[in-house]
Amino acid sequence: MRYYIADLHFFHEGLNDKMDCRGFSSAAEMNEYILKRWNAKVRPGDDVVILGDVSLGGAEQTSGLLKELNGRLYLIEGNHDHVLRHRKFDASVFQWVKPYEELKDNKRKVVLCHYPVFCYNGQYRKGEDGTPLTYMLYGHVHDTRDEWLVDQFIHLTRQTMYQSRGADQAEPIPCQMINCFCMFSDYTPLALDEWIAVDEQRRARMGQKI
Repeated sequence: MRYYIADLHFFHEGLNDKMDCRGFSSAAEMNEYILKRWNAKVRPGDDVVILGDVSLGGAEQTSGLLKELNGRLYLIEGNHDHVLRHRKFDASVFQWVKPYEELKDNKRKVVLCHYPVFCYNGQYRKGEDGTPLTYMLYGHVHDTRDEWLVDQFIHLTRQTMYQSRGADQAEPIPCQMINCFCMFSDYTPLALDEWIAVDEQRRARMGQKI
């Protein structure tokens, strides 16, 4: 099984009372909670892609914590992943580290980047039954005004009609961008279909048409 999650920010004290307001008494409490949620879901043979900003801790403490997480870890590098370049960081905790990747997930393509990509590769591809064949998974914006702006872009795009070559009529532009922000899943890595469901529920609460 493959899972995804973004913006864990291990050891980041400030996010408990600023920006995210995660509400933990300390980074240590937050780390422990994420570790518990993670290992309750992920088995040792699973794959987990972290979509950036894994830790603001030191090299050795970050390496040690990551080794406690179940599964094979992959990292899409984020803007806060400076620990990767420290000489004492154990890079072997990750199968690979990349700034961008495109993978297959149950016959669908996933475009992976820490930053939201508005016009992503394969955006218009759909199956014969009209189901999307490509998803863009991102992080970086947490649940901030920037995510609100991304949400507005997605909503506007899905309301915009286009007529492709050879089609009989116009139809809405596909836009399957999903913010895999860890707080949206209660700090639990989720499979693609689980993230699709979480995203649909969040948009329904916002009153957006899927």
